[in-house]
Amino acid sequence: MSSSIQPFLRSAKERLSKSVEHFSSETRGIRTGRATTGLVDNIRVDYYGSKTPLNQLASVAVPDPRSILVKPFDASSLKDIEKAILSSDLGMNPSIEGNALRISIPPLSAEQRQKLAGRIKSLAEETRISMRNVRRDCIKEVESASKDKKREDAVSEDDVRQAKDEVQSLLKEHEGQIEDLLASKTKEILDL
Repeated sequence: MSSSIQPFLRSAKERLSKSVEHFSSETRGIRTGRATTGLVDNIRVDYYGSKTPLNQLASVAVPDPRSILVKPFDASSLKDIEKAILSSDLGMNPSIEGNALRISIPPLSAEQRQKLAGRIKSLAEETRISMRNVRRDCIKEVESASKDKKREDAVSEDDVRQAKDEVQSLLKEHEGQIEDLLASKTKEILDL
């Protein structure tokens, strides 16, 4: 493999990996009927005028499969945290227990499960589109570099073809990871 296309492929691989990681973190925050700390990872609390991640203001634990316990480091932030949880789109109601909040996770109805599975499917499709755009951008960059004859590390036509094949193989590999994540999360949601 020509060293002239290595930087393009490295960049594409990095961007594809970030897409997979983003999809993974997005799906962690989707309710499955079981309590996980990932459900509250994306909650931001309006704390002294700035939006602060919940995990920076409190310890989050899962004492049992149906509840999440949030213990603020600063007891004065309890109401702010409660308000942030109520305003999140998770559909959960926290209850105050002393200096902590308990979030009970209600069981999901069959209809809710189907909606969540559909939401994950659409997130996966958005991620696939983003990944195909990475492939397109990489190929454009390589083709542009092959037309620029003034470059010291010129890219030949063979290198362009090889780059197309390599970036396609990278795309397939990362799409497989998305499919695996999608299948496992969908199974987790739909299985009772």
